[in-house]
This record gives sequence, structure tokens and C-alpha cells, in this order.
Amino acid sequence: MEQKEYRILTINLGATSSSAYVYEGDRQLLAADVSHTVEELEARQDIHELAAFRRDLLLEAIEAGGIALSTIDGIAAGGIGKRGRYYGGAYEITAQTAADAANDPHRGLACGPLIAHALSEQYGIPAYLYDVFMVDEMQEVARVSGTPAIERSGETHTLNTRAAARAAAADLGRTYEDVTFIMCHLGGGISTSLHVRGKILDVTSTDEGTFTLDRSGRVPCEKLLNLCLSGNYTEKELRRLLRGDAGLIGYLGTNDCKEVEQRIADGDRKAELVYRAMAYQTAKDVGALAAAVCGKVDAIVLTGGIAWSQMFTGMIEEYVSFLAPVLRKPGSYEMKAMADGVARVLRGEEKAWPYRPGETILTGKVLPF
Repeated sequence: MEQKEYRILTINLGATSSSAYVYEGDRQLLAADVSHTVEELEARQDIHELAAFRRDLLLEAIEAGGIALSTIDGIAAGGIGKRGRYYGGAYEITAQTAADAANDPHRGLACGPLIAHALSEQYGIPAYLYDVFMVDEMQEVARVSGTPAIERSGETHTLNTRAAARAAAADLGRTYEDVTFIMCHLGGGISTSLHVRGKILDVTSTDEGTFTLDRSGRVPCEKLLNLCLSGNYTEKELRRLLRGDAGLIGYLGTNDCKEVEQRIADGDRKAELVYRAMAYQTAKDVGALAAAVCGKVDAIVLTGGIAWSQMFTGMIEEYVSFLAPVLRKPGSYEMKAMADGVARVLRGEEKAWPYRPGETILTGKVLPF
């Protein structure tokens, strides 16, 4: 029997952009990206008014693309519900999901579930969150930070890395649930995550690993504490030192990797040192996660926007290829990943979790290796 190809609407909202994509199987039928000015977003302080504003613009774009909502089988939304520790996968978007999202301080993330729930109610279409920000599958031994005042979190670039991992596993003739991969998301934020038999058991997040395009990543604690206590910086300035004026921006005055690589080609030794240092630190993050599984790694997969760079990924590969084969899956898989996930739910291939506000549903068992 021929498998039904479901038509899935994916909704994902950024700080100043709203996106609606429609997929039917592997075909992309619509890609609508709407930009917003800071002024028009800040003029709508009520979250429900803001969500309605962004929803209406997306509906205009969907209509202009010739897609009728009556033809949509399912909705996949990026966003967030009540914070907690959740398995990856699909979660039903309910009135409670929307209510919890409306109380989240991340206004962009909050609008996604609100819009999806409104469309679900109006058109009778099932809607789901998929592999979103609240996913945290980290095993218990990895949560211990070194001070009881701080617990490590498993939040990472789940959506893109898990989708890239599925694609990489398929390239090897295997399934995602049958491999151990170390995934490197190389973008504005860089994170490294350990995927073992379908679960993300440990991560090096974008604030505790390598520095990135504009973020400091790990820095010496004592020296950072001295900066904080020096009285020479305001809170805003300190935050900018760690995110905004750090990383490539801080050292080289640019966050454009192509520009950095051209400067290296032109003989800029500082640019070469800093760029290699970013790859070097990323490789150290990979090595740390390889140790967490006693070196039993099937592949190291590089994904995200910077993974297009032959130079940067080549630097990483120099350091880590002795551990496992290095595969590249450049770019973003996020919108297609959400659509594929919801399609699997509709086909009955994947279970959708009921949304239970703030409930910790993980057992946190440590896997033996």
C-alpha cells in the first residue's frame, strides 16, 4: 500500500522574523519568511496581541503562496511550553500549552504555540511542538556541575542536530536509534552533543564550550569573577563581554567567517590564530564527549551554517578524525525536521507525548558503556 504523504505546516518564530513552511512528503510547497522591525514588535506588549499580529502576516503569506489551510493535515510549531525536563519528539499543543507559553519571557518563542493553537482550534488541525527548546534528556551523572548551586542542563540545538543525525545515520545505512554520534552544531551558537541510541545523553552547550562568532563560551571562572567584582563594568557591559562583544567579534571585529577566511588567505596571522582556536576548542569539546562513551563513537557529524566552510571543518577534522569518521551535514534542517516529525506521528510511526505542564518525565538512568 502506498504511504500517504501528509501536508504539514511548520511555524517557527525568531526574534524579528516569522516563518511558515509547508511540506508534503519530501516536497517543499511553501517557504514564507516575514521580517519585523523592532519598533512594530515592541509596540505590541501584550503577548496575545503580538501573536495575532504575527499570525495574520503569516496567514497572508500562506494565502499568497496558494495554500489553503483546509488542505493541511498537521501543524508543527517551534516554541516553548512550561519549562521542565522532557524527552525529544512531539508534544500535543493544547490550551494549557498556549497558556504556559504566554507566560514565558522569551516573547518570540512564546508566539509559536499561541499561533499553532489558534489555527488548530479554528481549522480542526492537530498541532504539535517538536524537539523544541525544553528538550533535556541528559543523564544524571552529567548534570553534576561542581557546585550544588548550579545544575548542568541538557538544552542544546536539539532540532537541527537530531535531524542531521537521522540523515547521517541513513547515509551509513543505519537508523538514528542504532548509532552513537557526536554532533557539532556550528552556527551563531556552537554546541556539541552526544547522541546515543536515539537519546541526547550529554551536551556541551553554547555557553560552556568553545567561543563562537560573538559569544565567549567557557572562560576561567576566577578571572570572570574578578571582572564582575571589579566595579569597572555595569551588568549590561558584563553581559556584552560574554555575548555580543566576544568570540570572533571581540578578537577580529567581524562575525563573518568568509571575511575571516579571506583575511587568513591574505596573510593575517591573528585571524588565523583566532579561527584555529575556535576549531581547536570545538575539537576539545568533541574529545570530552567521546570520553563519556569510552571512545565508542560511530561518527562525528558537523552541521549548521559554518559547516559549509571547508577550512573550518577541515581544522576540526585534523584534531578529531582519529576518534571516528567525520561527516558533514551543513545547513539547517529545522523546518523540514519539524514537518517530518509530525508526519511520523500522523502515520503512527512515532508516539506523541501528552503535554503535562512542567512535569519531569525522564528517569535519568545512566547507561553503561
